[in-house]
Order: sequence, then structure tokens, then C-alpha cells
Amino acid sequence: MFRKMPILLLAMIILVGISFDWLPPVCKSVLYGISLSLKSLIVFLLPFMIFGLLFKTSVQLAKNASKWILLILIAICVSNFFSTMVSYLIGTVAYQFDLSMAIPTESVSLIPLGNFSLPKLVGNSQAMFAGLLLGILCGWLKPSFAEKIATHLEKFIGCLLKSILYVIPLFIAGFIVKMMHDGVMSLILRHYALIFVLVAGAVFTYIGLIYFFATGFQYRRFVQSIKNMLPAAIAGFGSMSSAAAMPLTILGTEKNSKNPDLAQAIIPATVNIHLIGDCFAIPVFAFAIMKSFGVAEPAFLSYLIFASYFVMAKFSVAAVPGGGILVMLPILETYLGFSGEMLSLITALYILFDPIITVANVLGNGGFAMGIGNLGRVTSAVLK
Repeated sequence: MFRKMPILLLAMIILVGISFDWLPPVCKSVLYGISLSLKSLIVFLLPFMIFGLLFKTSVQLAKNASKWILLILIAICVSNFFSTMVSYLIGTVAYQFDLSMAIPTESVSLIPLGNFSLPKLVGNSQAMFAGLLLGILCGWLKPSFAEKIATHLEKFIGCLLKSILYVIPLFIAGFIVKMMHDGVMSLILRHYALIFVLVAGAVFTYIGLIYFFATGFQYRRFVQSIKNMLPAAIAGFGSMSSAAAMPLTILGTEKNSKNPDLAQAIIPATVNIHLIGDCFAIPVFAFAIMKSFGVAEPAFLSYLIFASYFVMAKFSVAAVPGGGILVMLPILETYLGFSGEMLSLITALYILFDPIITVANVLGNGGFAMGIGNLGRVTSAVLK
């Protein structure tokens, strides 16, 4: 079913688009309620999945786990910082454009019907560190016992991933209905086409280069790697949450990586903090808004300071739609001189483009995992 997932999801999106005007309001509310309920369930299960995956990997890599953790954290910071600095070049281009933008007007939002919400018992960060630490300790102290626990966890999480895979099309349908009802799709196409093309073109070109490099500049492997990540990308588009798309991201990355165990460790650890889409979209939006409000283009040194704080703030991003911009507002205000009106506009722009930004984040995480796997093989070869 995984291979057919892109076709199923695209067919679902097209079907919703064609039948949207004919659907009774109550059906739209029910579909949206089902999607919210499924998302709540996925988010509820994520910490347990993260714990299990990282525990299993840490047990298997107990002797070198600390080195891998340090390598991953350094690589995340370098990747986020480099992406943000590349965005400076794109932003200077955007600043030259005649961008006339206005704050989108609010519409009557679709009200979900029949949805349920589960409490979040454990945070993703706590689950991540618990899985890493317990996996390393158990792998050192009780390796045979730890291997048995890791095997059972792997089977259980495999069943969860397969179960989630079967409900993904229904999960996506309600969010597509919500975006069409709120007029988000039409707003993107009508009012922000220029900035959308600039951001999307830049970030997907950048991500394409990452995949091309990670596949050893082999065209067939490059194309196949992108195809393997399409289900996760479409899930990210519909849910506007990299965390919600994580199960499919893991499955796609496992297919692309020659080291599935390492892929299972990297994706849970990076899903909320390695955000290439945010690193491109927020700075470019900031440049465009500064031009619209007559604010001077930031000097390189000022942007460098902004980028440093921007990267650090990524470790506190909330795993919810629109969460990527919320923690950045104080940084934009302090280091780029944003006024309250400018902050309001960039928040609206980010939320409007959140589906596309999330696609970039998901694809970026998949490419990042492949790159880390390649770096690990090179490092191991050098050490030998």
C-alpha cells in the first residue's frame, strides 16, 4: 500500500476539490472532526513511538551512541544555520521586488463535528531523551535484556506505523476540506503568488540539491528517493505538521537509507528542530514585509546575529500548525525591528503557507537523514 500512497492521497485531494461545493456543511464538519481526531491520536502516540525507536537504536549503537548524538546535534545546527544564511541571499532578491501585501481578512472557520482530543501525557522531547538515555544505559549494563525489549518495541511500533498508514487518506481529507472552506488555497493563489513562487522555488531547489548530493549524483537514485518521500510530503501538506507526518517520513527514509536503524533514530530526533522550510520562509517573508513597510534592509552583521538566535530558537518550536512562527516573533521584533503590525502580517503569511513549509520540512528531514548516513559511513571508513 505504501507504494500506492501518493496516488491514493492525490486522488483524495482531487476528489475533495471536485465535490467540495456539493458536500453538505455537516459532512464537511464531520470530515474535519475525523481528521482532528486522527491527528490527536497520532500526536498522542508519537512520544511512545519516539521512545521505542530511539531506545532500539541506542541499544544497538550503545558503544557509539554518544558520538552519533553529538554528530546529529551539530549537524542540525549547521544545517539550520546554513539554510538561514542562504535565505539571506534570497531575501535580498525579494527586497528588490515591488511587493504590495495586505493582511488577509479572517473568514468564518469550519467547526469540527464529533471530534475527540486525547491528552498529551509525555512531551516529545522527554520521550526522545528518555529513549536515548535508557537505551544507552541498558545497552551497556544489560545488553541481552535490552535487545529483547528493543525487539518487542520494534514489532509493536511496526504495527502502529502500518495502522496509521491505512488511515492517512482519511486523515488528509478533512484538512483539505478545512483549507478550502477557509479560502486558504485561493488566497495563496490570488494575493501571494510572487512571494510563494520565490520561497517555494528557492527551498525546493535547495532540498533537491541535498537529495542529489546524498544519492551520489545518480539521477535514478535521486528520482526514486523523492518518490519514496512523497507520501510523507503529502501528509505534511494536509496536516501542516511534520510530527503528524513522522510515521510516513520514517518509512520513506528507511527505503532511501542504507542504514534503516540510523534513519529511525534521526527522524524522531530532528522532526521538530530541523526545519529547512522555516529557515527559508520566515527570513524571506521578513525581507518582503520590511520592503512593504519601508524598513531598511538589514546589514549582514545584523542578519548574522538574527540567524544565530533564530537557529537556537528552533529547539523550542511547537509541533502544531503555525508553531514555527510563534517562537520567532520576539526575535523578529528584537533583531529586525518588526512592529506589531509587521508581526501580525508575517504570522498570517506563515500560517497561509504552512502546508508548503511543512512539505519542505518533511523532505528536508528525509534528505538530512540520508546525508548523516553518508557522513557516518565516511567517518567510520576514516577511523578504520
